Amino acid sequence: MPAFDLPLDELQRYRPVLDEPADFDAFWQDTLKEAEGAGPVVSERPVDTGLRLFETWDVTFRGFAGEPVRAWYTRPAGVSRALPAVVEYAGYGRGRGLPHERITWPAAGFAHLLMDNRGQGDRYGCGGDTPDPHASAPGGPGPAARGLLAPRDYHYRRLITDAVRAVAAARALPGVDGARVAAVGNSQGGGLALAVAGLVPDLAAVLVSAPLLCGIRRALDLAGAGPYDEIAAYLAVRREAAGAALHTLSYVEGASFARRAHAPAHFGVGLRDTVCPPSGAFSAFNRYGELTGREPRREMHTYPFNGHEGGDAVHVRGQLSWLRAVMDDAAGGAVGD
Repeated sequence: MPAFDLPLDELQRYRPVLDEPADFDAFWQDTLKEAEGAGPVVSERPVDTGLRLFETWDVTFRGFAGEPVRAWYTRPAGVSRALPAVVEYAGYGRGRGLPHERITWPAAGFAHLLMDNRGQGDRYGCGGDTPDPHASAPGGPGPAARGLLAPRDYHYRRLITDAVRAVAAARALPGVDGARVAAVGNSQGGGLALAVAGLVPDLAAVLVSAPLLCGIRRALDLAGAGPYDEIAAYLAVRREAAGAALHTLSYVEGASFARRAHAPAHFGVGLRDTVCPPSGAFSAFNRYGELTGREPRREMHTYPFNGHEGGDAVHVRGQLSWLRAVMDDAAGGAVGD
């Protein structure tokens, strides 16, 4: 795929005008308040994964409206002290899969909570275990279009709330240093991690690659596949619904969350990404922290000849080094000490 978005020098300055609702903050404050209640963790059950270097628990925590959300919690075996934690969010159409699928972060010495995606898990990987009881709201069949006609009905209102509650759950789990929790994700997971950064002011770090839900209006014009294409396909049939859909999408715009974020941030994007166009990632990066009264630590890594895969394992290698340094600075000592 040839380069199709703005040239890099324009991307580095790209700050589109945001169609941000006046009640954006109140909307999310009310939504998250509705999810509060009893302790975040419902249950934690040890499971035998066959991996002797790790210990894993099957966790259920309270997400949107207090509803149960599944997750895998994994940490290095035989380590009793509290560890910095990574809360990871999976990509579009994926569930939490099997516990041995994602072991990079615990292998690096972090406690790791991998959140299931409610109502997803039937497209890639090894499935999910969390239903979405609200999936019948008007909208298209795919998650990106479920409930698209009203902000309170939208699928991502529920999924973002789950993602915020996953941080609370991680902090409540044994062996987690609650002051050092990072949000991590790629694609849809990157969009969720960025939303969490804007809604959880004391997050220690956020690592975002190829984020969905960023620069949504432009992405609907540019993207040729994936979630944005599903939204466009739905609106091609429901032509009269475009105004309502764009209004709903303005409540989940990643650049709006980025403006409110405080945590150090590590971004990555492939400049030939036709699923989540790079202008979306830059729209969030260039506004990151602008409402906080200071300039948070942040860096962007670009891959000129890559698409949605971005920097892949090369990028993860950089994430590991960066996050270790951030967590070490926060604690005054090394993660692995």
